[in-house]
Amino acid sequence: MSKNQPVVIVKKKGGGGHGGHHGGAWKVAYADFVTAMMAFFLVMWLVNQSPSVKAAVAGYFRDPGVFETTKGGGVLPGGAEGLKESGVTPVAKPIPNDVKAAQEVLEKAAEHLRQALAKVPSLKALQDRIEITVTSEGLRIELLETAKNSFFAVGSADLLPETVQILAVISQELGTLGNAVALEGHTDARAYADSKGYGNWELSTDRANSARRAMERFGLRQGQINAVRGYADTRLRTPQTPLDARNRRISIVVQNGA
Repeated sequence: MSKNQPVVIVKKKGGGGHGGHHGGAWKVAYADFVTAMMAFFLVMWLVNQSPSVKAAVAGYFRDPGVFETTKGGGVLPGGAEGLKESGVTPVAKPIPNDVKAAQEVLEKAAEHLRQALAKVPSLKALQDRIEITVTSEGLRIELLETAKNSFFAVGSADLLPETVQILAVISQELGTLGNAVALEGHTDARAYADSKGYGNWELSTDRANSARRAMERFGLRQGQINAVRGYADTRLRTPQTPLDARNRRISIVVQNGA
């Protein structure tokens, strides 16, 4: 080979023949999409929770420090406060603030309901037969009969017109709540049975069921009622006077969500 022959150096471009590097912009877009979907599903989950759970979540975002614990914990009532020494069994501990918030929601609902019933002139004469109280089980609304006045046709589960009107007002108020509702029918201790054996058990159950149908028609959400019970005379309002007409009643229980 001649000493004067030129040396040719060939340089190959990188990329391995696959078009080179495309950058990481798609990763940022994908991460934004995943974050948005997570936020969407969290919102959908929260919308379907009870008022007590919503209150707990709101309280966490207002002051996260309230929920701090050395063992780790959760925002929701009944959530794991920590682990037992075995390290496998979660310890459930309710949040007192959540119970208080649930009670406040029911207290406000009771006041709104009283105001709504007071606004209906035709129901003013019946207000002393409608009792609204907040108990440990939730908001209890009782429609009490008297010796001269009833909410049903005698010996049947047929609602009187004024009863339908009362249940319509109550349903519209309770339908705005996230709480479940239970309906109870009660009779006095007077023996009642027809020739076919239809007695107080059947009557109390059928009356509660008649109230359910009316309330679902006028305002309660589908699935909001989770129980319809007939107790006959087993849960007398005035046990000392078992024949008292006030033992005949319909109880509407808005259950505590806590």
